[in-house]
Amino acid sequence: MRYQEKGAATSPVDEPARISTGSAGLDEILAGGLDAGRLYLVEGCPGTGKTTLALQFLLAGAKLGEKTLLISLSETEQELRVVALRHGWSLDDIEVFELPSAEGALDPDRELTVFQPSAIDLSETTKTLIGKIEELKPARVVFDSLSEMRLLAQSPLRYRRQILALKHFFNGRACTVMLLDDLSSVSSELQVQNIAHGAVLLEQTPVDFGSERRRLRVVKMRGIDFKGGYHDFTIQRGGLAIYPRLVAAEHHQSFTGEFARSGNAGMDALLGGGLERGTNALLIGAAGVGKSSLALTFATAAAMRGDRAVVFAFDEGRGTIDARAKAIGLPLQECVDAGTLRIQQIDPAEMAPGEFAHLVRCSVELDGARMIVIDSLNGYLNAMPDERFLILQMHELLSYLSQLGVVCILVLAQHGLVGPMETPLDISYLSDAVVMLRYFEAEGRVRRALSVLKKRGGVHEDTIREYQLTSEGIRVGPPLTEFSGIFTGTPTYTGGPKPLMPGLGDAGN
Repeated sequence: MRYQEKGAATSPVDEPARISTGSAGLDEILAGGLDAGRLYLVEGCPGTGKTTLALQFLLAGAKLGEKTLLISLSETEQELRVVALRHGWSLDDIEVFELPSAEGALDPDRELTVFQPSAIDLSETTKTLIGKIEELKPARVVFDSLSEMRLLAQSPLRYRRQILALKHFFNGRACTVMLLDDLSSVSSELQVQNIAHGAVLLEQTPVDFGSERRRLRVVKMRGIDFKGGYHDFTIQRGGLAIYPRLVAAEHHQSFTGEFARSGNAGMDALLGGGLERGTNALLIGAAGVGKSSLALTFATAAAMRGDRAVVFAFDEGRGTIDARAKAIGLPLQECVDAGTLRIQQIDPAEMAPGEFAHLVRCSVELDGARMIVIDSLNGYLNAMPDERFLILQMHELLSYLSQLGVVCILVLAQHGLVGPMETPLDISYLSDAVVMLRYFEAEGRVRRALSVLKKRGGVHEDTIREYQLTSEGIRVGPPLTEFSGIFTGTPTYTGGPKPLMPGLGDAGN
């Protein structure tokens, strides 16, 4: 109970009851759901999912034993039942009231107005509507949609009065109302937004390649501290799957600062013992140099310790990953069978960044993952072509994982194979550790070198070492002290014994 000031005195004001929208994601955005007994507006162009969200709202009420009413002005009851059937729903517990939409109902010489039941000169349609509501006394009502009411009103003033009358009619009836609007009006009217207690906007955006992107924004919600901004969502069998925008500051838990080791003594020595819990490492290098193999080495080592690890593969199929792991002697399948390692392929053309962040959250919060591998950021960049927003997304995602003590390994491929290289984005400043992997030429062979360029909060070797991918895993050689310019791809031999590793066929990359 809270108190509202009136002059010098205060009076108790009961906190309004909250009800579920039928979508767990939207309830999270609204910090618990909607205030009961209010009128809400859901806007969106055709195909954005308004009716689907409205059906979820009504089904959530029916599940609680509430009486629910769907007033359909644009679709027949048969059409609605087909939609529900394809989502795996039944509308048997929802009262569907289909208003006449024949030519006579849309005759411009006729007027449809919604007033108090005591008003005079109501049309037969309005009388039937009012009578149905008073007879059923529903706890939840959906009007689908307002475009017909706007057409019949014929003027913005009459339309506003119509919506105000509708709001006053439901006032005090313990009924939560959801109005759907398909934004068919040519003018940018804000009539209903001003009147409604809350407004939600659904958008659908086509992309040059791949599936269209859908997102949601809460325009207003009186008295509710909602999560602002855009939130990605998809329409799936079972309704709208809404993915609230990730806010790292809302998540934190205590954890011990132990090392997450790779299981390779040479690699762990370079990192000063391994990667600390709650940190992330960026593996950067040319294509095929061994970034994915090193990431898999960390993931399988975590899985063998009993820590759950998840590899999100943007670029490669499961068969390629299995073949690589087998070639370098990693017990990948054994860890997968034990349930401590999971590989999930991601199609960036079909998945929005918000959905991917949701998958990561589920892996951590539901599956208990302690290590996340994103292979690669190049593929993730394709899911969000605007680099600015990718950086913001990655900042929130990495901060979220850090606060929960999860180790995150990021793979980023550079453009080119040798010589000066560029990356599609610079994310090194967000990384706690940066491991550079490069090709170099010596004695007529293409060799590989690695070095830890950066590691926050701990010591690490500053040497450059040669390494090889063998059937027994990664082999790290001694420091290349007799060479300079290795990371240019064309090193210079400075004399002395050459600390090069014996030639071996590479087992993978």
